[in-house]
Amino acid sequence: MEKRQSSLKRTTAETDIHINIDIDGKGKNCIRTGIGFFDHMLQQIAKHGFLDLNIEAKGDLEVDFHHTVEDVGILLGQSIQQALGDKKGITRYATVFTPMDEALSMVAIDISGRPYLHYEADFAGEMVGSFEVQLVEEFFRAVAFNSGMTLHVRNLYGRNNHHMIESMFKAFGRALDAATRLDPRIEGVMSTKGQL
Repeated sequence: MEKRQSSLKRTTAETDIHINIDIDGKGKNCIRTGIGFFDHMLQQIAKHGFLDLNIEAKGDLEVDFHHTVEDVGILLGQSIQQALGDKKGITRYATVFTPMDEALSMVAIDISGRPYLHYEADFAGEMVGSFEVQLVEEFFRAVAFNSGMTLHVRNLYGRNNHHMIESMFKAFGRALDAATRLDPRIEGVMSTKGQL
């Protein structure tokens, strides 16, 4: 089996990011973005998505966290797309519900080549510690549009912002694992068009 791995770097005037990913990993990760809460969420994707994931990011955190979060999403999306290659044999679709205490989230993925994000979350307040909750949507949008996936992320309910966000990131990791899984029954790609 061909290795489904990618190593990409992105440097702008605002951020400098390097990502290594192995789709068929075991959840090992080393993530350093300078944003503690964001690191914790990215670790959830790796652990629950069985991705080996290394992320080293330096950004203009003295401005705010926006550039770093969005640019990590951009590069992660590109890394996923590159690692999947021609997408032959992948399941393509996945829908996962994941609880975190009182919070419950749903993530549905179609690795279709057609980027789209539908996002729903009703947070109590604007922050988790020093992290702005609006950045969660920015991250998932960047991943979806740079990986070429249709992505639906919905927090169904919850009261604690941390739990709500963590349930979304865990659900995303689990859905990504399921959608990228190889199925020996699939010949070529899972599409009547013959390509994704």
